[in-house]
Amino acid sequence: MKTIYSSFEQAVKDIKDGSVIMVGGFGLVGIPENLILALVDSKVKHLTVISNNCGVDDWGLGLLLKNKQIDKMIGSYVGENKEFERQVLSGELEVELTPQGTLAERIRAGGAGIPAFYTPAGVGTPLAEDGEVRNFDGKDYLLQTGLRADFSLVRAAKGDRHGNLIYNKTARNFNPMMAAAGKTTIAEVEEFVKTGELEADQIHTPGIYVQGLIQGAQEKRIERLTLRTHA
Repeated sequence: MKTIYSSFEQAVKDIKDGSVIMVGGFGLVGIPENLILALVDSKVKHLTVISNNCGVDDWGLGLLLKNKQIDKMIGSYVGENKEFERQVLSGELEVELTPQGTLAERIRAGGAGIPAFYTPAGVGTPLAEDGEVRNFDGKDYLLQTGLRADFSLVRAAKGDRHGNLIYNKTARNFNPMMAAAGKTTIAEVEEFVKTGELEADQIHTPGIYVQGLIQGAQEKRIERLTLRTHA
């Protein structure tokens, strides 16, 4: 049985200043909304955050950014956040931009215990200027290191008390690989189910990767609402 937290404040209480955290989601889809809000309230600072992007100005990781709680961001996309741009240009925020596929593989590799790998992505660009490039079968590849985190915060549609998780469609995104790459993984689930209710061959994240869970309702905000106009 895993730790079942009674409050989001309790769930993040062990995340201290200077921690490295992974946060699941793609844009605002699949983000652990309530765990992020609890981090904002905790006032923890000097965080290194690994995530696909940094949310938007008024939601998700953008709230931590606005609060000056993030020192370094490792991600692949930053286009929806004006505060992110301001902090980067002013030198307040350190950023490590990584091609999205490479970011996913770096996280997956970290979770699998693979310290580094070679990829063709980034060869011939500024990303390769200080990196190691090797030639395999006549093609150049850039060395990339795996990523690990002190804490991984993920969100799932369903979870049981053994920590087994199922995600909802594209809300799965980075969550499963981040769950495997955190020393401590905390899952925010929309629904708790009885042990054995999840079909074994449908489980996306086995409970061995999860240390704690908490149930919560999400707002599920839309990052950029587009409505169809009728003729």
